[in-house]
Amino acid sequence: MGEIKKLGCYINGEIRESKTEKYNDAFNPSTGEVIAKVPCCTQEEVEAAIASAKAAYPGWSSTPVIKRVQILYKLRDLLIEHMDELTMLVATENGKAWEEAHGDVLKAKEGTEQAISAPSLMMGESLMDASKGYDTVLYREPLGVFAGIVPFNFPAMIPMGWMTPMCIACGNTIVLKAATFTPQTCMRIAQLYKEAGLPDGVINIVTCSRNEAEIFLKHPDIKGITFVGSTGVGMHIYATAAANGKRVQALCEAKNHALVLNDAPVKRVAAGIINSSFGCAGERCMALPVVVAQEGIADSLVAEITAQARELKVGPAYDKSTNLGPVINAAHRQSVLNWIQKGIDEGAEIVLDGRDVEVPGFEKGFYIGPTILDHVKQDMTVGDREIFGPVLCVKRVKTFEEGLEVMNQNPFANGSVIFTQNGHYAREFARHTDGGMVGVNVGIPVPVGMFPFSGHKLSFIGDLHCLGKDGFRFYTETKVVTTRWFDEEESRSTKVSTWDGTI
Repeated sequence: MGEIKKLGCYINGEIRESKTEKYNDAFNPSTGEVIAKVPCCTQEEVEAAIASAKAAYPGWSSTPVIKRVQILYKLRDLLIEHMDELTMLVATENGKAWEEAHGDVLKAKEGTEQAISAPSLMMGESLMDASKGYDTVLYREPLGVFAGIVPFNFPAMIPMGWMTPMCIACGNTIVLKAATFTPQTCMRIAQLYKEAGLPDGVINIVTCSRNEAEIFLKHPDIKGITFVGSTGVGMHIYATAAANGKRVQALCEAKNHALVLNDAPVKRVAAGIINSSFGCAGERCMALPVVVAQEGIADSLVAEITAQARELKVGPAYDKSTNLGPVINAAHRQSVLNWIQKGIDEGAEIVLDGRDVEVPGFEKGFYIGPTILDHVKQDMTVGDREIFGPVLCVKRVKTFEEGLEVMNQNPFANGSVIFTQNGHYAREFARHTDGGMVGVNVGIPVPVGMFPFSGHKLSFIGDLHCLGKDGFRFYTETKVVTTRWFDEEESRSTKVSTWDGTI
């Protein structure tokens, strides 16, 4: 058993030991061993993190944007330099297979690279003679201190790709509530930011319970909240924080569906579904947990998916030959197992059962093998609620129109996918699906960082999505300056229009 670390909080550029008496266990999901004691930071420590961010804001926001992004350039280089170290951290504390953990860090790098575009994307607009003799200029300015509330499933990408780079590039400061199960990657990258030259206090990190996190939603010095997690919590955060005058983006649950038409190439589509459904052990909001198969292809598709899924190697995250790593912890494993049983109880047919998978030498790890439930009906909750595990549900339909209707009945709409070689149906699908991120023969239609992560319906609560131009708008507010210069004649005038240049 490895050393059990006692973690602290990251405030004003240094890791401090928490004064809390309550610590939570963080595990290595591959082995089941406790690897860290994670503090439930006190209210005073959360408030100290906010105060640190507030104190750093005036100096950081007045730093020219071109100077701010030069630090991000250096951070990008450090991410590359420490890529293997960070990949190992993600694999160890989260359980992603090595390639997936590597991708998690690469997405943090991608978010950093997108934030480096701030000098261009923060540029405003102007119009000379907007009204006769009046010139108008629009500027984008930072707001102040933001809070980021982070889930466990992407320890690098979400806090250090989606949230922090764009927030601070725009001139804001941030306090991250890191996930209790996976805080170490986030902490390490914060240290790399300091090495890159970031002033103390611009980034602060705490781990705490929901009780202490409530402080962010009402604290007068917090100007906005960015959140990734469950829909119920997201709705609470939005309602509470918005009522306290804060802007909010809440990225929430999903139950993404893929419609597979009769003309789709079975082997390639099955491979795409395997990757989308079982990658990251299904612990991602853009996983593909439901396939809606047209009847003419359903039997052969299920047979091919099952055959390919049987070939997946389930194993420890840091074994580079592993295809499917463990889920995050024992409690979550049990939740997924309960969902599988619920699907069987509801009448689904279990085609591939991953509940009893064994990994020699890692018997205490939190493993679940790929699981496939066929003949899932619309009234079965297993096909409509987020499971967050390596479980694929198959629904069967007769027509394209029926399939689209089945998909759009779901309350979540993060992503939706169609597999077909028919351009007409692909276009109709893209036009009429409720999904905010749409894939045509692309199983995980997450756009690259210059586009927004644009979930719909109960998958997103707010107005401005993260990443892309939406992200820059979320982290800035507009200031419009109208200017009038008097010529010699007007300098002597005492007459001013009621509307003074606004008409």
